[in-house]
Amino acid sequence: MVTFENDMFARGYVEETSLSWPLLVDDTRETYRRYGMLTASFWDIWGPGTWWAYAKGLLKGQKLRKSEGDVYQRGGDVLIDPSGIVRLHHVGVGPSDRPSVEAIVYRIVP
Repeated sequence: MVTFENDMFARGYVEETSLSWPLLVDDTRETYRRYGMLTASFWDIWGPGTWWAYAKGLLKGQKLRKSEGDVYQRGGDVLIDPSGIVRLHHVGVGPSDRPSVEAIVYRIVP
């Protein structure tokens, strides 16, 4: 897993989620650039998809949290197998745009 957040936020994320695999900090964001995860637009970040995701979370009892990082850094998911082959490359349109768990597992175990 790769993040652009600084070490303090990365450590907090690991503690909060009990992450059991390595979290790498890409403070230059070179990995993001190489995979096409550039700056998102205002509409990407604050468009209907984001509001819909927030509404669903609130209905499930989740609390809104203030973002501590760069909200305009476009995220995504890249799954690379042990032999170095990219099995999944998804560039997110906004914060709520993530592949399903099923889509990720399918790429791991076809």
